Amino acid sequence: MRTIVLASTSPYRQQLLRQLDLPFIAVAPDYDEVMTPSVAPSLLVRHLALGKAQSLAEKYPDALIIGSDQVFADSRERPVGKAGSLEAAFQQLRQMAGKTHCFYTGLAVVDTKSGVVQADVATFSVTLRSLTDEQIYDYLQRERPFDCAGSFKIEGLGIALMAKMAGDDYNALIGLPLMKLVDMLELSGVKVLGG
Repeated sequence: MRTIVLASTSPYRQQLLRQLDLPFIAVAPDYDEVMTPSVAPSLLVRHLALGKAQSLAEKYPDALIIGSDQVFADSRERPVGKAGSLEAAFQQLRQMAGKTHCFYTGLAVVDTKSGVVQADVATFSVTLRSLTDEQIYDYLQRERPFDCAGSFKIEGLGIALMAKMAGDDYNALIGLPLMKLVDMLELSGVKVLGG
């Protein structure tokens, strides 16, 4: 079987990739992410995912390298970063409450042996409930999601903030769209399921 490299040190992406029951190694990409707010989120994440994967191509000349990146954009298509503090997180959630926002997750698979490059974007929208200041503070005190874009953890108590979610692959919310990845790996000759 081909060597599969995940160009990421994210424990969330590693955990998701383990679901496919394929051997892989996780390596930090040698890539400086430049977030350009003027670029459409879908183009930005595709570019970043590809850059991460390609950054390891010379180090792994006979591998399939997976790159992924994610941008969370508010209802006006502006990227929303990590708050970093309680007050900033409160302001983020207060502004987003009652509105629909979108996660854009870029995915790339680079076959360093054949030179074939695949890249795509998965989207997943979330609509937050109308929230009181007390509900926002209660959530932030309990989960402390200050290192998460949008100031919530959808895989935790953050689900209580949601009124509605829509998309093809729930895993895209967490950072690695597995359904698209299975398609890309199979196009690269890796059968996730036998047969």
